[in-house]
Amino acid sequence: MNYSIIIHIIGWILKFQAAFMALPLVTSLIYREKDGFIFLIIIGLCLLAGTALTFKKPANNVFHTKEGCVIVALSWIVLSLTGALPFTLSGSIPNYIDAIFETVSGFTTTGASVLSRVEALSHCMLIWRSFTHWIGGMGVLVFLLCLLPQINGYHMSLMRAESPGPTVSKLVPKVQSTAKILYTIYFGMTMLQILLLLLGKMPLFDAICTAFGTAGTGGFGIHSDSIAGYSTYIQVVVTIFMILFGVNFTFYYLVLTKKIRTALKIEEVRVYFATIVLSVLVIAVNIRHLYGNMGIALKDAAFQVGSIITTTGFATADFNLWPELSRTILVLLMFIGACAGSTGGGIKVSRLIILFKAIRKELVLYLHPSAVKKVKMDGKSIPHEVVRSTNIFMSTYVLIFAVSVLIISLDNFDLITNFTSVAATLNNIGPGLEVVGPTGNFAMFSYPSKIVLIFDMLAGRLEIFPLLLLFSKSTWKKF
Repeated sequence: MNYSIIIHIIGWILKFQAAFMALPLVTSLIYREKDGFIFLIIIGLCLLAGTALTFKKPANNVFHTKEGCVIVALSWIVLSLTGALPFTLSGSIPNYIDAIFETVSGFTTTGASVLSRVEALSHCMLIWRSFTHWIGGMGVLVFLLCLLPQINGYHMSLMRAESPGPTVSKLVPKVQSTAKILYTIYFGMTMLQILLLLLGKMPLFDAICTAFGTAGTGGFGIHSDSIAGYSTYIQVVVTIFMILFGVNFTFYYLVLTKKIRTALKIEEVRVYFATIVLSVLVIAVNIRHLYGNMGIALKDAAFQVGSIITTTGFATADFNLWPELSRTILVLLMFIGACAGSTGGGIKVSRLIILFKAIRKELVLYLHPSAVKKVKMDGKSIPHEVVRSTNIFMSTYVLIFAVSVLIISLDNFDLITNFTSVAATLNNIGPGLEVVGPTGNFAMFSYPSKIVLIFDMLAGRLEIFPLLLLFSKSTWKKF
């Protein structure tokens, strides 16, 4: 284990955290809010600690998969612990565990909240809360790769540990160039959404916060009714961009480089859009009697399907009141999630495609034991290692899910609340059903349960294994 490079990069993470907090600090100056002084103090502390950790250059700049996973997991924990301080020190969220829950929910783009009335927060706290979504959406380590070319480790170790999906590939030969391309697309789409929201007469502050929540597929709203209070135009814009941010960013790169035919052949993207269209149509038909208007039913169905499958968590309606068929479809979409290589959470469409194809392969082998059959996606054979890792991921996922539901059941809430609470946090969605529905929150859970849900949010965002490696003794051996 190369401890020196881990300490060095954690130091840089603290410096980046200081830079990130400049946005809420500027916001506090614009709105003349006293909470800005809190950000100024934390910026100073982060810079001081970061400088101390990066003062001595590591003797060995190279890191491998083990160090990459540890760096990613510790970086997200450090970001969350320091990011929670403004909420606690300002009194916005007095309890530090609650503040950590809110901050982890932000950075992991979950959107689950302990706040019953978000309007009570100052503008600088609201924009920091939403900005954590944007930071966590693409991944802070991906951002780090853009700016720290002097680190000579295997950068794919960082990208694999932080990027969602069963496989991670480079768009161009250099990993740092890939990171820059990803962030350019991410930033460009965010700015485009802000512009379109402004055209719909949405206030600038609201537009920025909403775009941050949409881009990171996080879903923190700045009003208690989420997006329901805005115009139909704004709801449609948010619906479109939620779905777009759930697409594998490789698709956009191929489109921008005029490889449109190749982009359209990506099987995961086609299945993703087909799932959305089918779900919207079924739910719209199922809820039309509640609205008396098929057009409005389609609008709300499209919004909620886009919000849930991309794990954004915004809401325009209380789907807790929808018929059981619609609620069941939404719960299933919680597990499916968005595409690999997007900012969305969940199991990922590509993993489910691999699992279904692996099952079909096994059925063929049962009938024809001597047959040679490979699992393919996009016309290419999927390596056995990817299939194996997908199976292990699913097994670990189910185990963590079951244990989490068991532990939080000690709070004695109903089964639907417990089940969807874990589904909403492990899949980085935000709202669940019943007590934690779109009009509820997670404040009523005990602190032990909140710690379990915090772990679930981090595990879901980091694809489980980088976080679990922190608890393995062999991870920390020097050689």
